[in-house]
Amino acid sequence: MAKREFKAESKKLLDMVINSIYSKREVFLRELISNASDAIDKIYYRALTDDHLTFNQSDYYIKIDPNKDTRTLKVIDTGIGMTKEELESNLGTIARSGSFDFKNENELKDGYDIIGQFGVGFYAAFMVADTVTVMTKSLDSDEAYKWESQGSDGYTIETIDKKEPGTEIILEIKENTEDENYDEYLEEYRLKQIVKKYSDFIRYPIKMDVTESKLKEGTEDEYEDVIEEQTINSMVPIWKKNKSELTDEDYENFYNEKHYGYDKPLKHIHINVDGTVRYNAILYIPENAPYNYYTKEYEKGLELYSNGVLIMEKCADLLPDYFSFVKGMVDSEDLSLNISREMLQHDRQLKIIAKNINKKIKTQLLSILRDDREKYEKFYASFGQQLKFGVYSDYGMNKELLQDLLLFYSSKEKKLVTLEEYVSRMPEDQKYIYYATGDSNERIEKLPQTEMVAEKGYEILYFTDEIDEFAIKMLMNYKEKEFKSVSSGDLGIEEDENKESEEKEEENKDLFASMKEILADKVKDVRVSKRLRSHPVCLTAEGEISIEMEKVINAMPDDQQIKADKVLEINVNHDVFQSLQNAYENDKEKLSLYTNLLYNQALLIEGLPVSDPVEFTNDICKVMVP
Repeated sequence: MAKREFKAESKKLLDMVINSIYSKREVFLRELISNASDAIDKIYYRALTDDHLTFNQSDYYIKIDPNKDTRTLKVIDTGIGMTKEELESNLGTIARSGSFDFKNENELKDGYDIIGQFGVGFYAAFMVADTVTVMTKSLDSDEAYKWESQGSDGYTIETIDKKEPGTEIILEIKENTEDENYDEYLEEYRLKQIVKKYSDFIRYPIKMDVTESKLKEGTEDEYEDVIEEQTINSMVPIWKKNKSELTDEDYENFYNEKHYGYDKPLKHIHINVDGTVRYNAILYIPENAPYNYYTKEYEKGLELYSNGVLIMEKCADLLPDYFSFVKGMVDSEDLSLNISREMLQHDRQLKIIAKNINKKIKTQLLSILRDDREKYEKFYASFGQQLKFGVYSDYGMNKELLQDLLLFYSSKEKKLVTLEEYVSRMPEDQKYIYYATGDSNERIEKLPQTEMVAEKGYEILYFTDEIDEFAIKMLMNYKEKEFKSVSSGDLGIEEDENKESEEKEEENKDLFASMKEILADKVKDVRVSKRLRSHPVCLTAEGEISIEMEKVINAMPDDQQIKADKVLEINVNHDVFQSLQNAYENDKEKLSLYTNLLYNQALLIEGLPVSDPVEFTNDICKVMVP
């Protein structure tokens, strides 16, 4: 029997299939099962127009048959089979696809769709097999044929005896190497695992003889191994079912089966779109963040299926970073894939799906925020930081999309509030949205800088996450109301204080100049405070960099050493000020002592480190000694 050569360029392409195109060897089984499913689909389509042919779906199946003794793996289908000419044209020319031709010729649009369109999937078998044998009989022929190849050296075709239409592919599995364990493709558990992962929703039953340990008949404690033929795929994907048929429990079970998380999802989103781009999706908003969520190791993405066949486990292009916590899957017939079906072409369809999913997620989050505040706050505790990162990143490009999803603790409400809720209850004379930063709500509550704003009866938002102020700086304003830190140089409410402050400033300008000289480059200025009521001193900042931002930036590993322009504000109505005046007039050394003490106290209030703790403690001791 003469060996036939593969057609031009096929040797080179076969080598690419085996070594380059597919990222994982295990996908060979996905490809063979997809081809088998196509072969059955072709009978289904034929039956639609051929009155002499009936299609009873229960008669059709795919079977996987591993044999460790002969070291073979068979993939058998009851599909349409191939003629000799089809064997030569489809298997003799790599990258020619009978499925692709069939689809074009029949103008398939709705209903069942053909999975394999590129014609290289079959050759993925050579990634795990030394020899591949195809035994097939076409529905249109009385003859049956065997095609056999050991790879790029060519193939043979001969006539065989086979009664029923269909195809049987026999893989002679390679021997193990130091780097590869090929034995796994003969193990029942591993084959079931691969089918469950990639081909669970193929619409025909995938059968396999499975060994089960069962109680021996007539005994109470003796077990025996029993071989049973089982269907190892689910066949009907949950996303293809009507939403009215499904319960919350069904969605939760799918979440757990797919190992999307170990928690219970807060909400699911079931999407069916039959428009320019057809797709189905089930998305989940988790309750808890994975342990590595806020690390570089976390990998975002949705599972991507094409006609029920898993193509990518993590398709990152379907989710923006700010919604990277979303879990789930998308199944589409319309995506442009490359020949291995593992890499997406970055096309218009993908962008349309991603954009639509983005809108759906936001709508669902707003719905939870509006209708189930407790549930939203639970979600926000886990993923609120990510939304704030979304506002800050990409130069604020997504701030308008995300701003209504943000929550901050309120000084008045003593709970989390939205920006919309804050603005809706602002007094008419209030110009700004005020906020204060700190490590915790309790610490912010005690900040001296909050006194004047609180006295005016204005609400203050508490920022306790490192990202908060950066995000708000990017947001700039909300509903035409600018954000203003209680530690900023100008609060916009000091009009009544100005005349008295200016007088005090002028009266004590030499004192403040001396204090500034003592502190040197530690502060930009020393001045009368308009905001302090009960506290003697505080630090404020001028310019774009706040004191809190200085802390965050300088804690980063790149050691930027950014400094805010700090101003030391003195409460001239506090008893301490009298001591400062006395020291200035009578004891310059004591003035230096008091000035450094007040500055270090202001640092501690801000949560900033004292530059010389020993000197600070010695200064306190000096004050205590009469």
